[in-house]
Amino acid sequence: MDPQLFIWLVARTTGMASYAALCIAILSGIALRTSVLDWLAKNRPLRALHDWTTWLWIPLGAGHVVALLLDKTAQIDPLDVVVPFQVPYGPLQIGLGTLSLDLLVIITVTSWLRRRMNDELWRWIHRTSYVMFVLLFLHAYSSGTDFNAPAVSAITWAAAGGIALLGASRIVFGRLPE
Repeated sequence: MDPQLFIWLVARTTGMASYAALCIAILSGIALRTSVLDWLAKNRPLRALHDWTTWLWIPLGAGHVVALLLDKTAQIDPLDVVVPFQVPYGPLQIGLGTLSLDLLVIITVTSWLRRRMNDELWRWIHRTSYVMFVLLFLHAYSSGTDFNAPAVSAITWAAAGGIALLGASRIVFGRLPE
């Protein structure tokens, strides 16, 4: 197999797998604290799923970034992984991914530091998960041809719809107290 094709395949599969892990983490996180789903609040397996998929995105996201750094078509430099909209190839699409990664790193690191942070500040930062997901979805939607595949499109739109539905129910019905 051509090495460049292999790198491209690794970038695509790790990107899609990371997206799936993040969707599950966000869906389970919202479900744990939405009052309409109060029966899930003490659900240890759901809590474990949220925590595990949060950890799962790290190696998958790292694999995606490393593959893109090695991809000659994307022409991404290490600085482009942190600073958005600087790449010559697909600056908007890759910039959206960079912004979502920046937010995701902040959300993840502050979650690890939660016990040392003010609860209100931590909640505010954690709520940026919604913004991060929108940026990630737009990155995934605009970056390639994967959405042309019916299975990928259906799963991606279903996850986005589920997050939107749970997010809206949280706004309408409220959040469970800690």
